[in-house]
Amino acid sequence: MSTFDALREQLLSAAEAFSGGGEALSGILSGMVDDVDRMLREELEIFPVCHHSPASALAMTRRLRAKRPKVVYLELCEDLRPLLDELRNCRLPVALQAYATDLDGFPPGSGPLSVVAPVTEASAEYQAIAYALDTPGVELVLVDRSVDHVFQWLPREADGTPVPAPPAGTAGDDGGHGEEAALHGGAVGVEIGDLRPGFAELEEHLLHHGKVRHWSEWWDQYVEQPLTGADHDTYRQAMALIGSLFRRLRPSDTGRLARDEERERYMWTRIREHLAASGADPAECVYVCGAFHAVSRVAESGLASGAPPYTITPRTATRWLYGLIPSSHSAIEAQFGLAQGSVSIAAATWAKAVARDGLTPYRLAGGQGGGSRSKAAKGAKAAGGAAAPPAPPGPAADRLTGFLAAAPAPDGLDEDELRGWCVDIVRLARRNGYLASTADAIAVFETSILLAGLRGRARPTPYDFADAAVTCIEKDVVPGRRDVRRLCEILLGGDRIGQVGYHSLPPLARDVHDRLEPLGVDLTRRTQQRVLLDLRSDPELEPCSDLLWRLRYLLPDDAVRPVMGARRLGERPIQESWDLAIGRHQRSIIELGYEGVTVEQVLEQRLRRKVWEPRATAGTALEAVEDALLYLGGRRLADELGARAVELLAAERTVDDAPEVLRRIRRLLAHHRAIGPELPAWCEAFVTTGYAHYCTLLPTAFTDDGTGVRQVGAMLGFLFSMEGLALALGCDRAQLELAVRQSHPQAPEKTALLWAAQTQLGLLPREELRARCDGLLDNPLVVPSFPLYLSGFVQALESVPALAPFVVEVLSKAFARLPDSVLLPWLPTLITTLRRHAAELVPVLVREAGRTFPGGLAELDGWTPPWERPAVPARASRAAPAPGGPVARLLARHPQACDAVAGLLGCAGEWRADGEPAPRDARVRELIARHPEAAGAVAALLGG
Repeated sequence: MSTFDALREQLLSAAEAFSGGGEALSGILSGMVDDVDRMLREELEIFPVCHHSPASALAMTRRLRAKRPKVVYLELCEDLRPLLDELRNCRLPVALQAYATDLDGFPPGSGPLSVVAPVTEASAEYQAIAYALDTPGVELVLVDRSVDHVFQWLPREADGTPVPAPPAGTAGDDGGHGEEAALHGGAVGVEIGDLRPGFAELEEHLLHHGKVRHWSEWWDQYVEQPLTGADHDTYRQAMALIGSLFRRLRPSDTGRLARDEERERYMWTRIREHLAASGADPAECVYVCGAFHAVSRVAESGLASGAPPYTITPRTATRWLYGLIPSSHSAIEAQFGLAQGSVSIAAATWAKAVARDGLTPYRLAGGQGGGSRSKAAKGAKAAGGAAAPPAPPGPAADRLTGFLAAAPAPDGLDEDELRGWCVDIVRLARRNGYLASTADAIAVFETSILLAGLRGRARPTPYDFADAAVTCIEKDVVPGRRDVRRLCEILLGGDRIGQVGYHSLPPLARDVHDRLEPLGVDLTRRTQQRVLLDLRSDPELEPCSDLLWRLRYLLPDDAVRPVMGARRLGERPIQESWDLAIGRHQRSIIELGYEGVTVEQVLEQRLRRKVWEPRATAGTALEAVEDALLYLGGRRLADELGARAVELLAAERTVDDAPEVLRRIRRLLAHHRAIGPELPAWCEAFVTTGYAHYCTLLPTAFTDDGTGVRQVGAMLGFLFSMEGLALALGCDRAQLELAVRQSHPQAPEKTALLWAAQTQLGLLPREELRARCDGLLDNPLVVPSFPLYLSGFVQALESVPALAPFVVEVLSKAFARLPDSVLLPWLPTLITTLRRHAAELVPVLVREAGRTFPGGLAELDGWTPPWERPAVPARASRAAPAPGGPVARLLARHPQACDAVAGLLGCAGEWRADGEPAPRDARVRELIARHPEAAGAVAALLGG
C-alpha cells in the first residue's frame, strides 16, 4: 500500500468533480503523486532544489547538519569541479566560467563560446559546496554534462551555429539594470533547479489569480514563504510535487524536454559509475538536483534501474579555459529572466530567516566575508546538537496532504520593519533628488498595507512595499539619477556585486595587478580612481604608462580612460592623467587571461588575428602596424604586419579603402623617416605596389558609379604624393600619365578631379583650366551643376595641394556669379561634405583665402582680386635690361655673393673698372637675355 493513497484518492475525486470524468486531468494529478512516491522510495536520497532559493538553502543547511552525508552529488557541469576550491578567495556572488575561442568540432564562426554558473550564498548549491569542501572525509562529485556537451546539445541554426535558449522571461520581467546586469556578457547560463512553467497559459493563469505581476513574485509568495520554515519531509515532498507539475505540463514538441531527459540519463550514469568505483554506501550519499529532475521518468533513473547502459558521447577537441568571474544580483536576474530585484529580496529573506532561526550557514573557510573554519565548526557543532537525527530509511510519512489542505499560518504585520522601510526609502529618495517628506513615508506605509490586503496577503511583502513607494514618491517623473524601484532594491539588500580574489585570478590578471602596484591605487575597488603620472620626474612609472595604454586598447573604454596625455607616433608625453575603473571590469581582465599569459601576448595575438581575418583590408593592416608601433614597440611585429598589408593591397579589387590607406601610409612614412635614415622594406614594397595598383585601377574608378569622388581623390593623392619615392624605387611615370589619359569620367566631380590631375602632370595648362571653368559659368545649361565641379576641385586638394589658389579663385567666382537658386541649396551640401569627408582640406582653403583676401575692412574697398588684375604687357616684360640697369647694379652691390654663385655655376669672371662684372664668356648675358622676367623679378624683390 502506498503512502500517498489517501492523497491520490482526494486528487482523483477533485479531478472527477472539475473535469466531469475527463482522463487528462486525472492522469496528471495521479501521475504527480506517483512521481513524488517514486522519488521518496529511491535508495539514494534525492534533494530537490530551486536555483537561488532561500527556502532551498535553509532546508539544505538543516539536512546537511542532520544527516552528515559522506558523498554529495551535485547537478553542475562536471568539468567545473576544479574551480570550486577557488571560491575560498572570492566574495560572492561570483560565476564559474568556461570559455573557448579556438573551436574544434563546432561550426566555423560560432565562437567564442562561454558558459557561466553563478553562485550566491543564499543558494542550496553553495551550502552543499561549502559543507563538502570544509568537512573532512566528504567528497563532492559534479554529475551534470560537461560544458562541451552544453553546446553540443543546443539547438542549431541552418548553418550549424548553436542557438542559446533565451531566458524564460515574461513581459513583466525586466531583469537587470545598468552595467552590473552585463557582468556575464553573452554567456550561456547554467543553473541548478530551473522551476518555471514551460506552459505559458499556466503561468499567465497563476499570475492572474495570484494577483502578482511576474513569476518571481508568485514564487516568493506561494512557495518560498510557506516552505521557509517547513521540515525536511514536507519540503522534499512539496518541491517534488511542484517539479512534477511543471514537468507534466511542459510541451514536448519544443525539444527542451528531450534535452532535459538526456541530462538526467547523463547524471544517473555518472552517479552509478562513481558508486561502483568508490564503493560508497548510497545511504550516506545525497543527490542535489533541481526539482524538475528529481522526479525524472527516464528508464535510467534510479540505482535499481534495469535499463541498458547509457552511452555518453565524447567531447569535441575544443580546448576549454576555466575561471571565475564576478557576478551580481542584476546579472543573475538578467541571465535567467527573473524579476528585477528578486535575487536581492531572496538574499534579504535568507539573512532574516538565518537570524530568526539561529541557524549557522556553511561558509568556505578563508572566503572573503565568510567565517573561519573554527567559527563554522563551532556553529555546526551547536546546530548539530539541536538538530534531529536523520530519518530512518524507508518510505516517509505523507506530509503533502496536510500541507496542501491547511492554509499557511498567517504572519502578522511587523510594523517596526515596515516603518523602517518607509523612513529609509524617503531618506534615500531625498538624497537622489526627490521632493519626499514625512507625509510620503506615511503614505507608503498605508499604501503597502492596502496593497497587501487587496492581494490577499496578511502582511506586505517587499514587492508590495516597492509598488507603494513608486506610487507615492515617484509620481510622474524621475528627477533623480535612480528611479524609486531601484532605490527599493538598494534598501532591501542592494545589488550585491561579487569579486574574484587575487589568488583565484588567472596569471595575466595577477600580472596586471603586480605591474600597476607602483601607482599606489586599489585595483579591486569598483569606483573610478584618478591617477597622475609625472614621467619626467618619476621615469620608473613609464612601464605603468605603457601597460595602461595597452589595457586601454584591450579593455572597454571606461575601464582605463586617459584624461591628459596621448599616444601618437613619435610623441611621448611628459605627464599623463588617468581615470581607472579596473575593479569594475574584472570580468574583462579575467577573460583576457584566457587568451594569453601577459597583456603583450594578447595584444600581439589580436593584431595578428586582425590582419589575417577574411575581411581584412590594407587599411586595417596599416592600422595594425601603427598599433604595433605604438603599444608594443620594436620592428619585428610591425614588419610582419606591414608585409601582410602589401599582400592585401595587391589583392584588393576595389578602392573603397583608399582614403584610409593614404592617411595611414603617410603617417607611417613620416614616422620612419624621422627615426632612421632608411625605410623598412615593407614600406618601399607598399609604395611601389600601391603606385602600380592604383594606376591600374584609376581609369575604372573614374567611370565606376560605385566609386565615390573621395576614393578617386585619395587614389590621386597616393599617386602624386608618393610619386617621388615610387620613381626612385623603379616605378615608371609613364604608367601614371597613361592611366590619366585613359580616364574619361562622366560625373562632374570626377571630371574636375581629372582636370586637376592633368594640370599636375602638365597635360593641361593653368590658363586653359581657368578658361574651362569660366566657360562653365558662362553656360546657362551647366550652371546648375557647377557646384558639383566645385566639390571635385575641393577634393582635388588632397592630390594637388598646389591647386589651392585656383580653388579659392573658382569658389570666389562661384559665390559672385552663381544665382541664389543654385548657390543656396548647395551650401549645406558643401559644408557637410567638408565636415564628413574632407575635414583636413578646410585648413588648406582657409590659409590660402587668408593670403588672397585683404586682412581688414579698410583695405577691402580698394582691393582687386589677383585673377582680375591686368597682366603685364608681354612686349615690355621681355625687353632685355639695359647695360648698367638694375641687374648690373644689384650684382655690383653684392660682389661676394655674385662671385660665389658664378663659381658654382662655372661662370667665374672679372670685374671691370666701372664695377660691372666682366664674364669671360657670354653665358651669363645669354641667361639674362633668355629669362628677362626672372631677372627683373629678382631685382625688384631685392630692391635693385
